[in-house]
Amino acid sequence: MGGLKSYRDLEAWIKARALVKEVYILTAGFPKEELYGLCSQMRRCAVSVPSNIAEGIGRQFKKETLHFLHIARGPLYELETQLFIAFDLNFLDSDQMDRVIIQVEESKKIVNGLINYFENNSNLK
Repeated sequence: MGGLKSYRDLEAWIKARALVKEVYILTAGFPKEELYGLCSQMRRCAVSVPSNIAEGIGRQFKKETLHFLHIARGPLYELETQLFIAFDLNFLDSDQMDRVIIQVEESKKIVNGLINYFENNSNLK
């Protein structure tokens, strides 16, 4: 991370943005009665991930950064559960489900890697 100029350079943030786009595309096909229910909740979870990554990187101290990275990780698990619910309700087909679950899993791994980096790097304040 020595060459990091901005949170926008982070793979975690870039992939989280791609996940947001995918969630918005998928939820656009949900029934209209879900607009303020599952659809809205899934979108909020997705948006929360890159937002908290950015906020965490923008913090001054490692402890604060880690706090926001942990917050970014939580909605990924929440979104994953909501995706299974949407699948169970036949709002998503198996191809859509598989595609987005892979993205969620990738995001979880990358955010976990970022957390490990900050936890284990003693050069950071």
